[in-house]
Amino acid sequence: MTASSNWLEVREKGAVFGIRWMVFLGTTLGRGTARAFVSFIALYYVLVHGSVRRTCRDFLTRVQGRATFGMIYQHVLRFAHCAVDRLFLLRGRTDLFQVTSHGTEHLRDTQNAGRGAILLGAHIGSFEAMRALARDRQYRINIVGYFRNARMINAALEALDPNSRARVIHVDPDGPTFVLQVRELVEKGEFVAILADRTGLGGKTVDADFLGSRVKFPAGPYVLASVLRCPVFLTFGLFHEPDRYDLYCEPFADPLLLDRRRRAEDLAMWAGRYASRLEHYVRLAPDNWFNFYDYWAQS
Repeated sequence: MTASSNWLEVREKGAVFGIRWMVFLGTTLGRGTARAFVSFIALYYVLVHGSVRRTCRDFLTRVQGRATFGMIYQHVLRFAHCAVDRLFLLRGRTDLFQVTSHGTEHLRDTQNAGRGAILLGAHIGSFEAMRALARDRQYRINIVGYFRNARMINAALEALDPNSRARVIHVDPDGPTFVLQVRELVEKGEFVAILADRTGLGGKTVDADFLGSRVKFPAGPYVLASVLRCPVFLTFGLFHEPDRYDLYCEPFADPLLLDRRRRAEDLAMWAGRYASRLEHYVRLAPDNWFNFYDYWAQS
């Protein structure tokens, strides 16, 4: 198995029953009880799954210079807390959180101008918080992703927010019509979000420096943006205990261009810029990094 496909082979741990149980706990006993419950689940995974400990230790050592058992547990616990919050955010319970936004006026101005855009994010923090803000402010955000290995879990989550299905574009390697979907949405003035930190699905990659090593990033987001010639923004939602989400949006390119004569160099430049900004946000909140597989094996 190649490192770039590792995350495709790692099925989401847990089950639909677990999600329904969490919904029950959160609905009947509140967010605090649900968070207390997942603290034990997080501890179980850290104790039992050596791969989780290894990947966390590698990442935390790169960012913070060391990785104790307590730091690894807090890292996994942060992911669990964000997963719990996702249930509440899908139910529209934004009143439970302190949400601060930085730069989201860029989305407002773009929408007011009748333009669509691509939003580049990553598996860091919670994109669900950004979607909740978008829903409150009537921004139409669609998420591009690979959801096949979490189909049952996503179905359970969609039951909490029936409108979420219409806002998802599934990347199917056997049917690239999703590109046409993206074009149509952007031309309608909607936003399309792509988490651009994971490779896979046989797509082309481009190398960039990230946290001290050369890492492969997907080239697809930059190729797509160059074809659509629409604005591109970086968006990240960082979680801070116990209930604060800091949402960031910053301009990345308008438009993003790839010169046919120096396509490889231009791809490397854009991927390098993305990796540099991603590293900035990772260092702001290291425990928000949620790639629990051997990320640097692809370097």
